[in-house]
Amino acid sequence: MAEAALIGDTMTGGYGNGPDILHDCTIAVNKGEIAVIVGPNGAGKSTAMKAVFGMLNLRQGSVRLGGKDITALTPQARVREGMGFVPQTGNIFPSMTVEENLEMGAFIRDDDIRETMQQVFDLFPILREKRGQAAGELSGGQRQQVAVGRALMTKPSVLMLDEPTAGVSPIVMDELFDRIIEVARTGISILMVEQNARQALEIADKGYVMVQGRNRFTDPGQALLADPEVRKSFLGG
Repeated sequence: MAEAALIGDTMTGGYGNGPDILHDCTIAVNKGEIAVIVGPNGAGKSTAMKAVFGMLNLRQGSVRLGGKDITALTPQARVREGMGFVPQTGNIFPSMTVEENLEMGAFIRDDDIRETMQQVFDLFPILREKRGQAAGELSGGQRQQVAVGRALMTKPSVLMLDEPTAGVSPIVMDELFDRIIEVARTGISILMVEQNARQALEIADKGYVMVQGRNRFTDPGQALLADPEVRKSFLGG
């Protein structure tokens, strides 16, 4: 069986010289799949994603992208290898226009970016409409579209999203999830951390329930939604 497009394998580690936050944690996503990390506050969800992106020290374990060991690479080098990352906050340049934000996303490219920009506009039509507007003037949901679009400008093989629906309305959340499904259908792998666990698992090919930095449950999203223990402990019954 082919290896996952992205795998953080048996990761143990934390920030700087601090205590370990992750304990033998494994997160993997296959090509064109959506994998979702859920769990209670403080479970280490965002930390697991940041470990995959190279933002903390792993004392054990490895990260592989497309079969290549990238454990020693910086986050910037991982972007060049095909990783896109959208942090929860500080993910746009508010004073720049929408179009300038997207252009900034293509900073590692030296080829023609216009086709990719058109693909982003096709995915998020409101951004085409507001391309000349300062990104900071947009609604929360529109700013998230800019952030995702900017990450897509690098033409990543894997797109990682940290709480993409934080602070947006249920209608906007549904729309963002629809767009995320569309991105996955193009063959890009999606790894997402989400507080809205039930809704995220609805669209997930694979779900990880984390507790205290460890994998507690790993299953297809629908299987986790149907699991009585998962529902009782993490989804409110």
